[in-house]
This record gives sequence, structure tokens and C-alpha cells, in this order.
Amino acid sequence: MQSLILIAALAANASVQFDRQRIGDTTYEAASVFDVDNDGHLDIVSGEYWFAGPEWTGRHKICSILKQDDYYDDFSDYPMDVNGDGYLDIVTGAWWGMAVQWRENPKGKPVEWTNHEIAKVGNVERPSFWDIDGDGHVEIVPNTPGNPQQIFKLVRDAKGNGTGKFLQHQVNDIKGTHGLGFGDLNGDGRGDLVFDTGWLEAPAKPLEQTWEFHAEFGLGGSSSVPILVHDANGDGKADIIVGQGHDYGVAWWEQGASPDGARTWTKHDIETKRTQYHEMALADLDGDGKPELITGKRWRAHPAGDPGVDDPVGIYWYAIDGGKFTEHIIDFGDPKDHSGTGIYMWIQDINGDNRPDILAPGKEGMYLFTQRGN
Repeated sequence: MQSLILIAALAANASVQFDRQRIGDTTYEAASVFDVDNDGHLDIVSGEYWFAGPEWTGRHKICSILKQDDYYDDFSDYPMDVNGDGYLDIVTGAWWGMAVQWRENPKGKPVEWTNHEIAKVGNVERPSFWDIDGDGHVEIVPNTPGNPQQIFKLVRDAKGNGTGKFLQHQVNDIKGTHGLGFGDLNGDGRGDLVFDTGWLEAPAKPLEQTWEFHAEFGLGGSSSVPILVHDANGDGKADIIVGQGHDYGVAWWEQGASPDGARTWTKHDIETKRTQYHEMALADLDGDGKPELITGKRWRAHPAGDPGVDDPVGIYWYAIDGGKFTEHIIDFGDPKDHSGTGIYMWIQDINGDNRPDILAPGKEGMYLFTQRGN
């Protein structure tokens, strides 16, 4: 049964408010929004099920997914028309299955979807989806701690349609860390990759050549997925915003330069008393033309052992004003009644009012936060 509860942002100067709606009783940690059956209505996808829009009351089985303790082996639900048939499929990653996979949409029919393995890559912390080569199409970039970084490019035909095949490129031999980001750090116009322990410089041909590693920082040991690249203070240099996925804190690292011209990185804490900032995103929530930081707690990121594992869950957005981050609370409280961010949330205008909404899955349940505006 769904419940609709008005949640006002709790900060005194908050300017964005949301309605909260629980979608079903699912406890998967990834979700997305797209038109599954091409009927003109946006649907919600999470783990083993999709929920038909515009009401999202009925659910349809996608497939059975391996369950380990209270995890499901489904660490993204990204929509991509892999086989070019006009229906969006799902791309995901598996920690225990140690593979990148896609699930074939049966053209919206009420039957289960077919799973296809793209490649074995080691434990997948979470896939990300970025346009690595600048051709207007995203590549699949899985975070695989302890294994060399791979990138997968969908092969397209002359009309730009997917063929169901992927090209695989290993950026170098360096083993990945917990945490992965993407953005132009050195200002050469090419997006670089960010690890917890440094960054990889994109070559002229990023899907053919080796990427050079720069061990310039250490972000904390359990960096978020993604790590965000953004000019936080407006000085023209790209900075780094990172949460600790299995510890306390979220911070931004300011890029500077020493007298000899070498890059420097200075840490500025944004928040230190909350924990498990595993998922992060940038989006313009308040319509002022500038992005805000959206993040929060992934409940039971590890079932036990993480600092603050039993603390309340929450979702927060931060205004970014020249490097000054101001927190606004979207939801906060006991996971029996409130939401965190899961491992793969989704931000999109879902009801057509031109305001971004937030779909937040997690072990505590899946919630849709529909923006009410200022």
C-alpha cells in the first residue's frame, strides 16, 4: 500500500519542498525512471520489478535476482536501448556475479526479461554512465575495486542504433579503488577518471590509448560512487566533491596550484557527523540555473561494522555558494518510516512540471520525492 506524506525541507531557509510517496514494498538499492512499454507514461524500475505509470500501483516481474544477506545483486538500473529495437533495456552490475549485465526488455510485454552478460570484471561496486569519448552517447564505467578499470562502449549501426555488442577498453593496469568519478580535472577538454587515491588523465583517444595516473591525493578510503567533479568555488578550476560510503563525512577538495605550478588539493569538510554517503548527484533543484548537491545515507551500506550504521537515514541537498555548502533536509529519521539514498538513486522530472524529482531506493524501501517547488 502506498502512502503519501508531505515532507517540508526542515532547514529554516529551505526553498524546495517535496511530497513523499512510498512505491510498493521493494528493498532493492537501485532504481530508475523511463517508459518501459512505450505507452507514453513514465514507469519506475527497481530490481526485480517495474511499476507502471502514471500511478505506479501495479508491478510487473522483470527477473529473479540473486539475494545475499539483505543485498540484491543489482547495483544500477540504467535505461539503454542495447539491441536497437526501440525499447529501453536495463544495464546493471553484479557484486557477487562479478559482471556487467544487461536485461532485455521484451518490448513491454508481461513476461520476464532475458539477462545477458557483457563481461566478467570482478566485484562491481556500482556502474556509472558517462560520455567518455564525447560522441553524445554514454559508456558503461563500472567501479570494480581491486581490479583494473574497464570501459564498455555500445557498438551502434549506421543509424546510431544499438547492436547488442560492446567494445571493451582497459584504461591501464592500475587497480581501482572504492569510489569512482569523471570530469575534466586539468582543463584540456577531456573528461578524466577519479579514484580514491588519485586521477587518471584521459588521452586523445580515450577508448584506445592508456590513461596516465596521477597519485595526487587520498580521498578517504571508502569514497562515494560517484565522486563528483565540479568547480565549487567558481575560480575556473575543477574541484572534487566526495562522500565516505562506509564512514562519516562529505567534503570538497579545492584544486589549487603551488608556486612552481604543480596542482594542489585542499580538503574542506561539508558535513562530519553523518555517515555512509555512498551516492551523490548534482542537479538544479531550485531552478536558479546552478546545480545543487544531492546526497544522503545509504542504509546498511554494510550490514554491520560501518561507523554509524544504526544512525537515522536521510536525504539532503546542499546549496553551493562559492564553496560554502548550505544543508537542506529532504527526509530524515528512523529507516522504518524514512528514506536514505540507496546505492543508485534517480533524479528526473517525473510529473511534467519542469521541476526535478528524486526516486530513492534502498533496503528501507523505495520512495519517490515529488518536488512541490519553492
